[in-house]
Amino acid sequence: MSVKNSTISSNRVAGLRPTPVFDAYWRFAAERQEILFKRIAGQEGPWTDDPILRQFRFTNAYRATDRVSQYLIKHVIYNPELDPSPIETVFRTLLFKIFNKIETWEVLASQLGKIHTSTYNRNLYDGVLMQIMANGGRIYSGAYIMPPVKIANTDGVKHRGHLSLIDKMFSEDITESLIASTSLRHIFNVLTSYPSIGPFLGYQLAIDINYSTVVDHQESEFVVAGPGALDGISKCFENANDYNPADIIELMCDRQELEFERLDLSFKSLGERRLQLIDCQNLFCEISKYSRVSHPEYVGAAGRTRIKQSFRQHGGLEPLFLPPKWNLTEFGVSA
Repeated sequence: MSVKNSTISSNRVAGLRPTPVFDAYWRFAAERQEILFKRIAGQEGPWTDDPILRQFRFTNAYRATDRVSQYLIKHVIYNPELDPSPIETVFRTLLFKIFNKIETWEVLASQLGKIHTSTYNRNLYDGVLMQIMANGGRIYSGAYIMPPVKIANTDGVKHRGHLSLIDKMFSEDITESLIASTSLRHIFNVLTSYPSIGPFLGYQLAIDINYSTVVDHQESEFVVAGPGALDGISKCFENANDYNPADIIELMCDRQELEFERLDLSFKSLGERRLQLIDCQNLFCEISKYSRVSHPEYVGAAGRTRIKQSFRQHGGLEPLFLPPKWNLTEFGVSA
């Protein structure tokens, strides 16, 4: 079945009209996953014949398999050398994700020792971060924008506001609030009650905390579309503005097996773990970038025409380390 001139009939998104970028979404997901598995198997590159995927940098189909998420899960959350208690796990996760940059975390750890609430000193952390910047380094990732926090006595310095936010969270026993949560949305509500944490950032942080054993909620409960996903959605559907973006993401999650079969694509899932809402949201962000080259005629809501980051080939990858509670034994982790 060709997607052209067709409509989708499914509850809240009945009448949604796909564009050719809709098919590209599924092809991108399958090929990006194929690249991941080839790299893990130690095959030499290039790992694809797709010229766009060979030239530019894209994230993986599953959020948890990306470089930064893998580092967070393996070295920050489940690191056997670090305190596994709930308060320390939440503290490390939030501190890491505020900057979302592996290099920043590693400098903090090397300069300050093991990251722990008992030794957390805002001034010491500030000094290390100021030194990174003085040496010409960046302390924040460019993956998404961390808005500044308006908290007194931070002199307008962005990272000082975030360090003060950490202080505020743990002085108010955020860990206990998270442990008491009854759902992923409950975690989201706790996080977004704090200054500067908006819906998209709150959703991302909720997913990160949910990788741990502090909480254990279903990722399929709800989704928040970020700016990149909204742009991708606008390219995949002619009449996307007529629908709730979350409903469209849920549609993609629900239909994934049908669409891969329709397009005769072999998608290598993570065992029995299907693409989750967070993954389908991220894939919309990635197809937003990919289609700037593959389908330039679909400008999208953001109007961007260039892909900024080029791909640099670094060889193979370590085996995946995924949350043990997922019981994905074929990937070397189990409860």
